[in-house]
Amino acid sequence: MLYYHMEIPMRLSAAVLAALLPLALPAAAESPRVATDIAPVQSLVARVLDGVGADAMPAVIVRPGASPHGYAMRPSEARALEKADLVVWMGPGLTPWLGDPIETLAPEAAHLSLLTAPETLILPGRIDPRFGAHDHDHDDHKDHDHAAGHDDHDDHKDHDHETGHDDHDDHKDHDHAAGHDDHDDHKDHDHETGHDDHDDHKDHDHEAGHDDHDDHKDHDHEAGHDDHAAHDHAEAHDHAHAGPDPHAWLDPQNAAIWLDLIARELSALDPGNADLYAANAAAGQAELAALSEEIAARLAPLADRPFLVFHDAYQYFENRFGVAAAGALSLSDASDPGPARLAELRALAQEQGAACVFAEPQFNTSVIASVFGDAVPVGVLDPIGVDLEPGAGLYPAMLRNMAGAMAECLTPEG
Repeated sequence: MLYYHMEIPMRLSAAVLAALLPLALPAAAESPRVATDIAPVQSLVARVLDGVGADAMPAVIVRPGASPHGYAMRPSEARALEKADLVVWMGPGLTPWLGDPIETLAPEAAHLSLLTAPETLILPGRIDPRFGAHDHDHDDHKDHDHAAGHDDHDDHKDHDHETGHDDHDDHKDHDHAAGHDDHDDHKDHDHETGHDDHDDHKDHDHEAGHDDHDDHKDHDHEAGHDDHAAHDHAEAHDHAHAGPDPHAWLDPQNAAIWLDLIARELSALDPGNADLYAANAAAGQAELAALSEEIAARLAPLADRPFLVFHDAYQYFENRFGVAAAGALSLSDASDPGPARLAELRALAQEQGAACVFAEPQFNTSVIASVFGDAVPVGVLDPIGVDLEPGAGLYPAMLRNMAGAMAECLTPEG
């Protein structure tokens, strides 16, 4: 009898507790929703978000296989911006077309522009004619000290963590190379193909090399002008004119810096997971340090092996690991080279004794075969992780694959 008198109250208590438990405990907080511009940036954000929750995978706007220099967003990509609590992007130096959509679609989100963050290590764009006559469309960045990376955070006054918040209004006139941005056959699994034209882009003319800046009206430097005889590039064009090189993610030291910046932004939005974000950033930095040592050791014997690249995107990687491209077929914005430019590169390859010329998977590189034939071995460098699985592992895998492809093509036979 004693047994039943005890069991009934226990059962009632359990039932009452089960009913009251949802009311007593707060609902699990959603992890911050993050939108990113390119896959390497998405990978770094995913590394910091690791372990937060299944819904924490950041969105990537520029689908695999497309050039970030010119792009037309799909509706699903626009929706990712609209839902974002935080937008992490390289900045207008790489994706100028994205500035207006961020301001329009995600005005309340925190914005982290990595290229303009004060901590970012910035290299000026190359003005060596072997790397092409760069278009000078960076002058409306003059409010930013790109050498140090300082940027204007006024429009994010609700955030005390001002690192990387940038003002996009003065970038909306930037035009970069287009024509490589609509690859519907790539495996991004976004089947809304054909819905690429958005009203907020209709005023942007992204054609290669057309820059409309009055302070350059005395110079015709449009992409494809290959006559360098009229311009002494070493004297007439300084680094301020060349502008900052936007491919800063190819230096893993920058990636290590950005992990901290990303963790800081996420912690401000989600203080409850601040310790996890900091720990993930530190672990990611340790992984990148080990990877950098691995790559440096692998490429050290190849420091004196000249090579050509498809477009001038690798300066950060070269500087970090002690290798040096002898020239580029295309400009930093990947616009198409003209016949005179190709003739220059053919002569340069012969003069330098180029050991390899590197194509890229996201561009039509059939031009390489037409220029060099079988005279120079061809390798492939993927600076954006086209064929890699999105997520935390993409960024280190991308760097490791680049180093492997470089070593394979540059190592002398025998």
